[in-house]
Amino acid sequence: MDYSQYFSAALGRLHDERRYRVFADLERIAGRFPHATWHSPNGPRNVVIWCSNDYLGMGQHPKVVGAMVETATRVGTGAGGTRNIAGTHHPLVQLEAELADLHGKEAALLFTSGYVSNQTGIATLAKLIPDCLILSDALNHNSMIEGVRQSGCERQIWRHNDLAHLEQLLIAAGPSRPKLIACESLYSMDGDVAPLAAICDLAERYNAMTYVDEVHAVGMYGARGGGIAERDGVMHRIDILEGTLAKAFGCLGGYIAAKGEIIDAVRSYAPGFIFTTALPPPICSAATAAIKHLKSSSWERERHQDRAARVKAILNAAGLPVMDNDTHIVPLFVGDPEKCKQASDLLLEEHGIYIQPINYPTVAKGTERLRITPSPYHDDGLIDRLAEALLQVWERLGLALHKKPLAAE
Repeated sequence: MDYSQYFSAALGRLHDERRYRVFADLERIAGRFPHATWHSPNGPRNVVIWCSNDYLGMGQHPKVVGAMVETATRVGTGAGGTRNIAGTHHPLVQLEAELADLHGKEAALLFTSGYVSNQTGIATLAKLIPDCLILSDALNHNSMIEGVRQSGCERQIWRHNDLAHLEQLLIAAGPSRPKLIACESLYSMDGDVAPLAAICDLAERYNAMTYVDEVHAVGMYGARGGGIAERDGVMHRIDILEGTLAKAFGCLGGYIAAKGEIIDAVRSYAPGFIFTTALPPPICSAATAAIKHLKSSSWERERHQDRAARVKAILNAAGLPVMDNDTHIVPLFVGDPEKCKQASDLLLEEHGIYIQPINYPTVAKGTERLRITPSPYHDDGLIDRLAEALLQVWERLGLALHKKPLAAE
C-alpha cells in the first residue's frame, strides 16, 4: 500500500482551494524592526514586515534581550523538566507572580503557548464542573474551540458579540445549571472588541462563570497593559483571564490568571500543563522584563495607536478597502483567495513589503484579506510607501477601490 497517496491527495485539495500555505523565510534584525532579511529563492533581500504579532516591537527591546541573555548566562538555557520534576525554576515563579499582579488576580499559571493555555485550560476547567454548559462566541479562536471540544461538555454557540442571543441561551439553561461563557476580548482578524462589561452583567445575572481570551490585547490596552478588561474596568469581574507572552510581550508562552483555587485545580489536573517541559528560564526572565516595562511605560501603547490610526487614515484616503474597527488591527478586504495570495506575493517580490494573506479557514470564504499590524516603529515614510505599493497592486489585480474621501486625517 502506498500511504503517501493520502498525504499527496490532502495537499492537492489545499492547492485546489487556493489555501495552501507558503512560509516566508525571514530573519529579523534586532534594533531595526520592522526591517528584516527575506531569504528568497533568489537570495537575501531587505523587506519591511507589516503583519507581525510582535505588536509593540518588544522582541527587540534592550531590557527584554538583556534579561534573556543575562539569565541564559547565569542559569543556562532549558528548564530541565516538567513543572513537577525539576522544572519549576525561580524565573518562572517570578513571571507567574508578575502576571497575577498584571491582572489583579490571586494567581497565574504558565503554559508553553497561548494555544495550549486555551486548549488545555478550557477543557480542564469545564471537566471539573459537573454538567457544565459552555457558551462560546461564534468567532472564538481555534484553540478555544479545541478546548471546548476536548472538554466533552455540552456547548452552544452564541452569535458573535450578540448579547441578546447570549441572554437567550443563559435563560434557556436555567439558573441552577453551571455555565461557562467563553469569548475573546479583541478578535484579531476583524479587530472588533467584545462588550465585556455587558457580558459580565449577564454572567452575574444568570450565575455563569466567565473566561476571556486577551491574547491580542494584553500589553496594548489598559493603564498597565492588562488588556481590554483593564481598560474597561472589569478585570475583577472576569473569573479567568487568558493571555500570551508571544505577541505584545515579544516572547513565548501562554497563561491563565484567576482565583487561587481555580489555578491550583488546573495545575493539578491539566494534561497539557502536567506532561510537558516548563518554559526555559531565559524566556521567563525576558517576558517578566517586558511586562514590567509595559506596566510603567505608556509610550509604546500611545505610539502604537497613533501608527494604527495613521495607517487607516492614509489607506482610507487612497480609497483602499479598510475594514473598519477601533483597534490596532488594519484588515484590508480582498474577498478572493487567489487574488489575496497574488497581492501578498506582489507586495513581497516587487515592493519588499511582507503581509501574509489571510484565507479560509482562518477567515470565512469570501472574506479573504490582508491583515496589517502597524507597530510603534513604522514611520510615516514606511506608511506612505505601503499605501503606494498597495495601490499599484490593487490596480494590477483589478481589485476594487472605494470612493476617496476629501482628505485624510
